[in-house]
Amino acid sequence: MNLFAEIILSALLLVACFFTLVGSIGLVKLSDFFKRLHAPTKATTMGVGSILVVSVFYHALVGNSFHPREVLISVFLIITAPISAHMMAKAALSLRLKKRPQCPTDETPDPNEDDASQPQPDSDL
Repeated sequence: MNLFAEIILSALLLVACFFTLVGSIGLVKLSDFFKRLHAPTKATTMGVGSILVVSVFYHALVGNSFHPREVLISVFLIITAPISAHMMAKAALSLRLKKRPQCPTDETPDPNEDDASQPQPDSDL
């Protein structure tokens, strides 16, 4: 494989890693559900798609036989990512989800949570 092809594939692989990292950080750091939904469906899909493009071109340039698995993964990813994001957004809209749900392992109480859901002590005793 020539030096120019290696440089191009390496640059595309770095771009793919950047997009995947940004999508993952966005999933963890963003507070609103819809923002958190946008990060992995856009950025991470772009990153994984770029990795698959690098894989296809690498195997084409090295001379190995063509395997359609990268193309099938790309098609599956491009079809399922928007559909799953749309379904999650519709579910969040129907639940009127406005803030990030509290993690079940988080011990700190949520200051925005209503106290009406907490059991009240009996005042008759």
